[in-house]
Amino acid sequence: MTDPVLSAAALESRAWPFEEARKLLARIKKSKTPKTEILFETGYGPSGLPHIGTFGEVARTTMVRRAFETMSDIPTRLLCFSDDMDGMRKIPDNVPDRSFLEPHLHKPLTTVPNPFGGDYESFGHHNNTMLRRFLDTFGFDYEFASATEYYKAGKFDAMLRRAAERYDAIMAVMLPTLGEERQATYSPFLPISPTTGRVLYVPMKNVDAKNGTITFADEDGRDTTLPVTGGHVKLQWKPDFGMRWAALGVDFEMFGKDHQTNAVVYDKICEILGGLPPEHYVYELFLDDKGQKISKSKGNGLTIDEWLTYADTESLSLYMYNRPREAKKLYFDVIPRAVDEYAQFQNAYGKQELKDRLMNPLWHIHGGNPPPPEQGSVSFSLLLNLVAVANTEDKSVLWAFLKRYAPQVSQATHPRLDSLVGYAIRYFTDFVKPNKKYRAATADERKALEDLSAALAELPEGSTPEAIQQKVYDIGRRDPYTTVQKDGSVGVAQTWFNMLYQVLLGEERGPRFGSFAALFGVQNTRTLIGKALKGELTGSPR
Repeated sequence: MTDPVLSAAALESRAWPFEEARKLLARIKKSKTPKTEILFETGYGPSGLPHIGTFGEVARTTMVRRAFETMSDIPTRLLCFSDDMDGMRKIPDNVPDRSFLEPHLHKPLTTVPNPFGGDYESFGHHNNTMLRRFLDTFGFDYEFASATEYYKAGKFDAMLRRAAERYDAIMAVMLPTLGEERQATYSPFLPISPTTGRVLYVPMKNVDAKNGTITFADEDGRDTTLPVTGGHVKLQWKPDFGMRWAALGVDFEMFGKDHQTNAVVYDKICEILGGLPPEHYVYELFLDDKGQKISKSKGNGLTIDEWLTYADTESLSLYMYNRPREAKKLYFDVIPRAVDEYAQFQNAYGKQELKDRLMNPLWHIHGGNPPPPEQGSVSFSLLLNLVAVANTEDKSVLWAFLKRYAPQVSQATHPRLDSLVGYAIRYFTDFVKPNKKYRAATADERKALEDLSAALAELPEGSTPEAIQQKVYDIGRRDPYTTVQKDGSVGVAQTWFNMLYQVLLGEERGPRFGSFAALFGVQNTRTLIGKALKGELTGSPR
């Protein structure tokens, strides 16, 4: 049973999953037929290995599903549907041997041999397995569906026969969306050639609605008649969308912006076949480091496994929750911020009222039950800097710094922090270290750094981050770093801290300097300043 207090708050929440869940509630109220379940669906095109965008669609759909469940007692299901009967129209760039796949172009993905080796029946089966493996790792509650299995098992037979009966109505929707040349040969039915096994894009010579068959010229030139049922024929991708919605009774499906202009076509096909189109949610596309759309076949951007090499699953889920209708860069440099933002939301959650908790991304990431924060943990950005200046990739050495900074932490009591130490080592080694660029201090900056070192000498080892930060502020209140605040007080410009990052850490940005110095140690920080003044940090930190 739904919690009435939680349900009432959810009905008012402005978090985007609740907004989408309310649309589903409105849909149910308008329906003339009582709903016994709500079906959420996501699609996957296994022409390439799953990427983070694929995961994001399942994660976001799950967030809407959980939001709906706070408002209604109607059971829900999530179906992850793989379009694995599609023909392989081009060879992906990231396969080990392109020539191996060339003879199998245009065959259904579940009949194309697997180029990656292993005991997989086909290329499509391999990629489906990769998708399920990762979804299972995240603990998603879903059912997997294969287009090949659904077509061959007859689960779409009734709708396919209806498509033959309403062929002219479907063509009337599709033809205006096509160019003149394509109109002359278009058919919503794609037969699987009995002679070559390829998916054929050929015109129909006859569509027999009574017998549920189509007639076309096969690749050998002979007229061939096939039933539209039993997996002998599949639908073009646009009609297939609408047919699937009608056949399965899908209530909610989200898709990327590249589908937005076609959504009206999907809806019309669904209605022609007697179905009610689902609620849609259109999200913006992910971009790689060059601003290009991420593609499974190109293999650009981040893979699922690459993110998990450098950060945890929680940070990835947070990245998926945030601003789904904004185009976002999905590359390695977004990872540290996602890790730190997760910790910030985690620290805030326990102090929030119910209304604010429902706006906290962690409610949606963890289905209303996020884990408590590890007290005393440090930020990921701080760990990256510690790895750099400690000049080590040994976790035990880094933990020695951490235990001095926060004696209450340990690898046993702070497992997430321990995993972040490992992630920080890998991330620094692969991405930060190759791009570090220290610069020499100017004459004025040298004097400021000498004064900062002298000020730090006044502090005992083990001083608090606040005490150290105050010394940093005191030294920074000099030209050209002074600023006047709105209340008339003298502040310190960001350029002071930028100088510290550039000269001491070899980076443009960095953590709160007092926190860094407290973690690294006061004397170690003074030694670091001394090396910078001697020019020993110029170039590689090693």
